[in-house]
Amino acid sequence: MDVIELLPRLHLLRFPVGQAYLWRDGDELTMIDAGTIGSGRTIADAVTALGRAPSDLRRIVLTHFHEDHAGGAGELAALSGAEVLAHHLDAPVVRGEVPGPPPALEDWELPIHAEAVKRLPPGDPVRPERVTELSDGDVLDFGGGAHVVHAPGHTGGSIALRLPEHGVLFTGDAVAAAPVTGSVVPGVFNLDRARAIASLHRLAGLDAEVACFGHGDPVVGGASAALRKAADAYGSPR
Repeated sequence: MDVIELLPRLHLLRFPVGQAYLWRDGDELTMIDAGTIGSGRTIADAVTALGRAPSDLRRIVLTHFHEDHAGGAGELAALSGAEVLAHHLDAPVVRGEVPGPPPALEDWELPIHAEAVKRLPPGDPVRPERVTELSDGDVLDFGGGAHVVHAPGHTGGSIALRLPEHGVLFTGDAVAAAPVTGSVVPGVFNLDRARAIASLHRLAGLDAEVACFGHGDPVVGGASAALRKAADAYGSPR
């Protein structure tokens, strides 16, 4: 796993599949997503290497239920005592009460998806003991007030998190950066592509200097303009 400082308060944690983010408020830490199965210990070790204790982690906010974002949440919560939070539509999947609906893959996505699945660790995730359920418009107690933005399409309960005080937007897989060009694009492997495009337009309407994606390099500076350009390229939402 690579650990990259984006801002003095913000680190990117990059896994073989997907990535997560660590935000610091004084002595308190927040994770946005938690990597794949088995990532809990890796994240805890990274926190220690940054000079903090795993017990400083107060919350793990999941942008959606997919394994490369939520797979390590239960293990990390058990190691740190952190609260796990997810949108109320995805929380039952995170808890293991129901299976997550599969994406509606387009033909060109099939080989990419098959390759990504091969890179996921085997086994079943450790389920969090509790999951706090979120809704659109909730404000969480970190980053000067983190606004929950429902951004469905990738999954029914996909969310973004906006930190207005710091100009930071965490998009989850609602938005991504293309691996070769770095251009901002809608996320792939969506449950409902039309809703995903609508969510891209909603996020493009938010003010942000920094955009942190679930896959691909973040945009550090001028994020709103990059998101608006992507939204314009994919047309008006239906």
